[in-house]
Amino acid sequence: MAGLRSTLRRWHIWLGWLIGVPMLLWSVSGVLMVVKPIEEVRGAALLSDMPPVRLAASAIAPAVDLKPTTKLTLEQRATGPRWVLAFADGASRLADPATGRLLPAMSAADAARELGARYTGKARIASVTHIDPANPPLDLRRPLDSWKVAMSDGTFFYVDRWTGEIAARRTAWWRFYDFMWGVHIMDLQTREDAHNPWLIGFGIVAALTTIMALILLPMTGRRKKKRPTA
Repeated sequence: MAGLRSTLRRWHIWLGWLIGVPMLLWSVSGVLMVVKPIEEVRGAALLSDMPPVRLAASAIAPAVDLKPTTKLTLEQRATGPRWVLAFADGASRLADPATGRLLPAMSAADAARELGARYTGKARIASVTHIDPANPPLDLRRPLDSWKVAMSDGTFFYVDRWTGEIAARRTAWWRFYDFMWGVHIMDLQTREDAHNPWLIGFGIVAALTTIMALILLPMTGRRKKKRPTA
């Protein structure tokens, strides 16, 4: 029994040193991710909803040139109601209900106007930058042809060039939270792979270390009871 206890203690110490840093990172990142309410992190209050749209009797169906369409909706935009078409190939476009014609991609000024129509914060627009869908930033997470509207307080909004949809909002806290999430799941490259070998490996080591501690605890207690009193 003494030999088993000594072996378990030795393994427990070495595995404890190995898992110490990951356990600290898990704990610190977990605490930091709950410091602020998730609604504030996401900037939920920074955008208002667009008013509902009524379909006018004179509205003209969009001309799609027989292109397969999976969805057609009428939505409010900064310049008025617009048809929003989703095509079978994944593309989306706006169309003018007054003429039925498809509209061109939005300019930087259009994107700023769309955001201004819904923005409820106090910051000002610092810059508007085109995002290449072939090289999207990490915080966007998807290949979207869009405009990045950067605010003076560090918040980013991504506006779809073809639909005017505000596809993502990224506060400074969101980006910090996102980095902490990457640390938490040990994936700083994509921050989405919670099935990576680092996380699984350290998780197994942490579980083994905990099991050894639970086995050693009663063994140590029995040893103390057997010691003769002076």
